[in-house]
Amino acid sequence: MQLDIKFKSIALRWFMNIFLIVAIIVCAVAIAFSMLFNAMYIERIGDLSSDYAYEFYALSGTNRSTFRDSAIDIADQFSNKTKIEVQVLDSEDNLVVSTTGFQSASGAMPDYEKAKQNGSSAIAKTKTSGGELVLAGTTMLYDSAGRPIGAYRWVTSLSGFKRSMISFVIFEIVVAIIVLSLSAFSGLFFIKSIVRPIRDVSNIARKIAMGDFESRIEISKNDEIGELCDTINYMASELNQARNLKNDFISSVSHELRTPLTAIRGWGETAKMSVGSDEALVNRGLDIVLSEADRLSSLVEELLDFSRIETGRMTVVSSPLNISELLASSVGMYAELSKQQGIELIFTPPSEQLEVMGDINRLKQVFINIIDNAIKYTESGGQVLVDQLHEEGCVRISIKDTGVGIPAQDIDKVKEKFYKANKTVRGSGIGLAVADEIIKQHQGLLFIESTEGVGTTATIVLPLYEPEETLNTNQEITQEIIIEGEENG
Repeated sequence: MQLDIKFKSIALRWFMNIFLIVAIIVCAVAIAFSMLFNAMYIERIGDLSSDYAYEFYALSGTNRSTFRDSAIDIADQFSNKTKIEVQVLDSEDNLVVSTTGFQSASGAMPDYEKAKQNGSSAIAKTKTSGGELVLAGTTMLYDSAGRPIGAYRWVTSLSGFKRSMISFVIFEIVVAIIVLSLSAFSGLFFIKSIVRPIRDVSNIARKIAMGDFESRIEISKNDEIGELCDTINYMASELNQARNLKNDFISSVSHELRTPLTAIRGWGETAKMSVGSDEALVNRGLDIVLSEADRLSSLVEELLDFSRIETGRMTVVSSPLNISELLASSVGMYAELSKQQGIELIFTPPSEQLEVMGDINRLKQVFINIIDNAIKYTESGGQVLVDQLHEEGCVRISIKDTGVGIPAQDIDKVKEKFYKANKTVRGSGIGLAVADEIIKQHQGLLFIESTEGVGTTATIVLPLYEPEETLNTNQEITQEIIIEGEENG
């Protein structure tokens, strides 16, 4: 029911925001055209009537004695009697002659009053004594000395104008109805074309929210709605993959926790039963318990680091450190393990000792993680080669193995959280994600290159540490070179 209300509100918003505005615009345009039609029609009638009555302008320049006779003569010979009525008035406002033969002016004469006030001409709509709507215009007349001698006034009926105006208004109403009908039809069709996909999107989104990440929306449009559907399908796919990764992660971590706990419990019980009878077995059991406890501690610390990364609380405490010594120390931790597994761990200590600004514990954590991965994924008889190179302004550390390698489709995902390309090997799947974040916080880069069945190379690039004195000296040398160059120039 709530879903229907939401869809109805879309139609309501369309009506309020679109259709209502269109209706207002149509009405405004209709009113504007009506006013324009009215003004143009009235102006046209006025111009024609003024042209028809222009013959009476010949009275201008006559005098009071000849004005009356001249007016009667012009009225008798007036050729447009069927089109307009022309009245001639003297300076005393008396009707001298009318082309219709009436001897008195009928109805109000606002045009005459305005013309007298401005001393020139005026046009106005008015009504006759019989109630007929007319348009009238008055032109003042003057003798040769510039004295007013009278005026002529034309009058024409507006009954034809009313009929034309009514026809025009009816035409406007019909056009407005057609426009609004087309707008309503297209709007409703548009809303329907949106509401139906939105209903499908909403239903699928509800299923996804309830955990059905296999649901997909059928994409039938190649527009914004289709793009939205494609995005939701992609989101569902990513959520499904994330859920699978999470489940794999939980399973992997559970296994990683259960294995050392089982060993601790088993060897703890064995050592307890052997106290006083077999000290060698007790010592061996305690060594295994301590080793597995360290393994558990390392796993828990890795999980805590991942939690810090997720919440943005991962920090590094940087200070100048010898990266060459740290790398050698990290490699040395795996010398015995690699020998036990039949793997040749090759590391030639570099002749040049390099310093970086970093957190010694965090960087050691990265080296241990990557070396451990290289040994885990390398079979007996293989090699792990650790190398350090000094490049311009940075140190490049590469850890190369001859292990199983990483499939091409997985190479871009190995640094993502929870991701494990090879699920048969122990590990939580977050070690590389943590290592990548640590290297980023040291303004460095971590690259993973691999060929399936050949091996993997992890490369770490870190900026070298330069003391302030060295920086100042370099700057002074640079400035001296610039100054000398300017002098020579």
